[in-house]
Amino acid sequence: MKIRIGNGYDIHRLVPERPLILGGVKLEHSLGLLGHSDADVLTHAIMDALLGALSLGDIGHYFPPSDPQWAGADSQVLLAKVAALIAERGWQVGNIDAVVVAERPKLKPYLDQMRDRLATTLGIDRDQISIKATTNEKLGPVGREEGIAAYAVALLQSEMEDTP
Repeated sequence: MKIRIGNGYDIHRLVPERPLILGGVKLEHSLGLLGHSDADVLTHAIMDALLGALSLGDIGHYFPPSDPQWAGADSQVLLAKVAALIAERGWQVGNIDAVVVAERPKLKPYLDQMRDRLATTLGIDRDQISIKATTNEKLGPVGREEGIAAYAVALLQSEMEDTP
């Protein structure tokens, strides 16, 4: 069996009058993330980790913010496209481990929903995705509640001998 590992990171600014979406789940909060798409930092970090594992670049290569077709895009749709790229090359997700860094809102009540949503989009079992939440202890832009960040690591595996 062949394995590949990739990591991803994303951060977006918090602003009024935008929905807060993390892991494909809409959270109750007075602020939302600013971005060209729905600005789902968790899903974006996971996509970058998956793409990085196969040396396929990053999400900006496939879904550039300069392209109007991705304006307001649902990141779960983008994640499904990344999953298709992986499958076309003969790879499958082994597991994903992610961390969301936010002062507020408290994310624990939403973590299981996020895992379910991401697992469904990727076509994998829920136990293949770990999502943790932490704060930045009031330090830096995340600590000042100016934004939310996410980190992800993905393991891909393939049984094919000639997999690139």
